Amino acid sequence: MNEIILRLIEQGGYWGIFFLMVIENVFPPIPSEVIMGLGGVAVARGTMSFWPLLLVGTVGSTLGNYVWFMIGDKLGYRRLQPLVDRWGRWLTLEWEDVEKATAFFRRHGQWIVFALRFSPFLRTIISLPAGLTHMNRGLFLLFTFVGAAIWNVALILGGKFLAEFLEGSTLVMDIIIFGGLGLAVVGYVYRILTWKPRS
Repeated sequence: MNEIILRLIEQGGYWGIFFLMVIENVFPPIPSEVIMGLGGVAVARGTMSFWPLLLVGTVGSTLGNYVWFMIGDKLGYRRLQPLVDRWGRWLTLEWEDVEKATAFFRRHGQWIVFALRFSPFLRTIISLPAGLTHMNRGLFLLFTFVGAAIWNVALILGGKFLAEFLEGSTLVMDIIIFGGLGLAVVGYVYRILTWKPRS
């Protein structure tokens, strides 16, 4: 079954990876670990090349995070809060999360945008307080791009190593790929179903 997913990734090519990485950073639940990991598998198979994959994945990730930055920068606190209150369930986000993330950003400084690119849970949400506090746009894009590039290198090489190590073990690959996708989807659905505003 993983062959079907890999073929879809390969047929979508670099533009498909770019699109998935933008979407992954704007809206859950597909994790970049799965997208770029499968890209690494495609590199091991010789159907994709490392450097173009790294470039499109990193640009896609940067653009997706920039969407959240712009939302915070253009809307501000007053106009953003009603949107979060209304649509927070689908983003698995509530206003208290935004306030905590903003306080965390102010406490640790702008460099945290770079540092949190390696966090599976906080790397996207930190873009929102960066926009709300009107962080320098060029610095935000630089920190995001460099941090995402380093993270994507690890994911691509990890996927490549895994594909080479498990060559011929299709059952194990199926378990890893569908296990990762399944956990992401189940976790997202669970958060939607159990989401309750603290207020």
